[in-house]
Amino acid sequence: MTYTLQLYVSDDTTPAQRQAAERLFRKALEATLGDAALVAPVYSAYQAIVARYGDTPDVEALTVEERTVLEHWLLAETAAVEAVFGPHRHLDEGGYQIILPA
Repeated sequence: MTYTLQLYVSDDTTPAQRQAAERLFRKALEATLGDAALVAPVYSAYQAIVARYGDTPDVEALTVEERTVLEHWLLAETAAVEAVFGPHRHLDEGGYQIILPA
């Protein structure tokens, strides 16, 4: 399963800068998860957890497997966001969207 990444950056970002930022994001995300092939299934599982338990699930309410998925995704997401936006990212500085095939 593949995924599409849409990075939200400032309007004055050049296409080359956007592509470089997307490569950094993908590289950090995929390296943290262990392989590019894991992004879509882990993200899909993460989305299911959030749909079931809310945006900030109580980890005590999760199964061991759900907690593992949640922790892995959040670590990977943090690494990817920090790779592009830096460790002191503010919410208005940009973001991302991962689109999975239907």
